Amino acid sequence: MSPAGRPRTRAAVFDLVRAARRISRVDLAARSGLTPATITEVVRELLELELVVEAGRGASTGGKPPMLIELNPEARYAVGVLYERNLCTVTVVDLTGRAMATSSSPGTSLMPPEQALPVVAERIGRLLDEAGIERGRVLGAGLATYGPQDRRAGVVLTHQPTADWFGHPVAGRLSELLGLPVLLDNDAVAAAIGEHWLGGVGSGTFGCLYMASGIGGGVVVDGEVYRGASSNGVEVGHITVDVDGGPCDCGNHGCLGNYADPRAVIGQAMRVPGLDRRLGLDPADSDVITSFVRIAAAASGGDPEARTLIERSARLLGTAAVTLTTLFDLECIVLAGPAFGAATWIYQSVIQDELQRRAFVRRVHPVRVVPSVNGSDAAAIGAAALVLQSELASLQLQELYRAR
Repeated sequence: MSPAGRPRTRAAVFDLVRAARRISRVDLAARSGLTPATITEVVRELLELELVVEAGRGASTGGKPPMLIELNPEARYAVGVLYERNLCTVTVVDLTGRAMATSSSPGTSLMPPEQALPVVAERIGRLLDEAGIERGRVLGAGLATYGPQDRRAGVVLTHQPTADWFGHPVAGRLSELLGLPVLLDNDAVAAAIGEHWLGGVGSGTFGCLYMASGIGGGVVVDGEVYRGASSNGVEVGHITVDVDGGPCDCGNHGCLGNYADPRAVIGQAMRVPGLDRRLGLDPADSDVITSFVRIAAAASGGDPEARTLIERSARLLGTAAVTLTTLFDLECIVLAGPAFGAATWIYQSVIQDELQRRAFVRRVHPVRVVPSVNGSDAAAIGAAALVLQSELASLQLQELYRAR
């Protein structure tokens, strides 16, 4: 094998161990197509670098039970960030994707990026220090936020929350501040990646409905996240649910988000006599998620007017779930994001009912609706997982091999 080919082979074998979680050398050879001798040599090198460890014997198939290999969780780490208008969640995960430390704080709301990004970098640095993790052991950071965005260039292509954000090189600037590589991705896609990484779904083909201040979506097909032409697909918040509806900021009309996302539900609540006072809603409050969670909690607690609003939102999200299932023949829909909160069970029940009544494939196979295993931190954990499975991680591992 050529010197140039060896690092790529090591990275490929490492990724197979990651995907399998625990695997024998024999199975590594079978799945990689490499010779047993090559696998033996590569595993030896990975063991020397302490990136993998031996994890006991597997089941015997007639001969000596094989020695199993798994990742060494503490060998490297990754950072994940959810940057929302009203919320900033930072998490640090180990090499297996397990969250080691997480912190959430108010978002930077209307700050321009040159003010907001240093705040985010400071929060990341503080969390790493509190967790006792050296920067040299961090592969990079994933930044999950709303779109549209140019993922490759690392820029957002929206004027939200202020016009200063449009075209700003958020990934490059945050990378400079941290001294670490930074990958940009859509928050809903990141949540779907995290769900698949941690095996919470039990299916390789599923959809994710993500709700923070807005509504987004992600789809995983046969274990691979669906990207589309520019990684701006599955924007379910912008599918039309009312062809005669009013205009949306995206340029479409009658978009789902205009009727079902937290901002829409808050607006509806403000028009119900007395509900705003009862729930302490303030029309001037820019903290969308906190206000929405109050409505969701009231709905879960039995308030009939709040319950009516949340159930209507859930039925409309059910339309999005039916659409995704019809397009991609999904086995499961995951509900993720900080806005579901106390009303997750209402959304789960209503969306499940919509799928059972309306999904094209309902007579062929059931479509389950489940809450995210990562809860409100789904996008941040997924952003970190994105770093772990990216070419970035492979390239850094190659550099580690060369430095031996």
